[in-house]
Amino acid sequence: MQALVLEKKGELTIREIDLPTKLGPEDVRIAIHTVGVCGSDVHYYTHGGIGDYIVRQPMVLGHEGAGTIVEIGSRVANLKVGDRVCMEPGIPNLSSRASKLGIYNVDPEVTFWATPPDHGILTPEVIHPAAFTYRLPDNVSFAEGAMVEPFAVGMHSAARARIMPGDVAVVTGAGTIGMMVALAALAGGCSKVIVSDISAEKLEIAGSYDGIIPVDVRASNLVDEVAAHTDNWGADIVFEASGAPQVFDDILKVVRPGGALVLVGLPPDRVPLDVNGAIAREIRIETVFRYANVFDRALGLIASGKVNLRPLITETFPFSQSIEAFERAAEGRPADIKLQIVIPGEEP
Repeated sequence: MQALVLEKKGELTIREIDLPTKLGPEDVRIAIHTVGVCGSDVHYYTHGGIGDYIVRQPMVLGHEGAGTIVEIGSRVANLKVGDRVCMEPGIPNLSSRASKLGIYNVDPEVTFWATPPDHGILTPEVIHPAAFTYRLPDNVSFAEGAMVEPFAVGMHSAARARIMPGDVAVVTGAGTIGMMVALAALAGGCSKVIVSDISAEKLEIAGSYDGIIPVDVRASNLVDEVAAHTDNWGADIVFEASGAPQVFDDILKVVRPGGALVLVGLPPDRVPLDVNGAIAREIRIETVFRYANVFDRALGLIASGKVNLRPLITETFPFSQSIEAFERAAEGRPADIKLQIVIPGEEP
């Protein structure tokens, strides 16, 4: 079937490709409607790999998706043909030790859409386990359904942070994941979230949300800003969501004694971290890799109206312009947060 294929680093085509079509008894067949362009997709396009995951053969991109069920397997009881759904893209081995511990996101055996060598979903139709497919409430659009996946990262980050009601948080980076983390932190009980970035356009969007305080670090010092908003105490939680190496020079200076640093963004290389400073103030350090056991709750928060992701969708492209969408994403325009692609090209 037709798909957006990453042939190799820097080369995308829309072409026919053989993909799995056999429906298992516990699977569903989904007609794809909306797919988000993720930073990892763009990184595979521009760099040809992320860490140990190297693109060695043509791969279909896309893993943030929503669509409509067109067929169900013989053992599927909780979903039906016609259901509008979103899909959790990681499929673990449910018998593995990681899965039994509830940490299937770090299961070495997990397969994840658009992660070499596994194909993604920028194609009209996919097969997926019903266990990782979630019905969209009537008030959740396909566009919002495709945002559940990145919001799940924010939810998992908030859970790792162990937020207490009234906490003050900092998020470094106002891109898609940074904003998802900030909104999840507010939903999780933070009284306010200070979001820093170098993009005035992104910060303007961040500042439109109640409870978010934007800080342009080109014009202001983040350490001073956090001190001013916390009576010189520091933030209870700092989420690093930018992956920018320079952030690590001062990041521990904005965490209060006994506070938490949650590492979400992926730096391009090794970064400096003041371990002695962290130990002296007993700063707890947590790390985040994707998510586990939060997808349904992320969808529930969106459906409740407590989290509004619509302002984060910058532009939507028809499938025929998928390559143009990725070229634009690779530009890294300051005002762009989330680009989406609609199949076969109708308006969302």
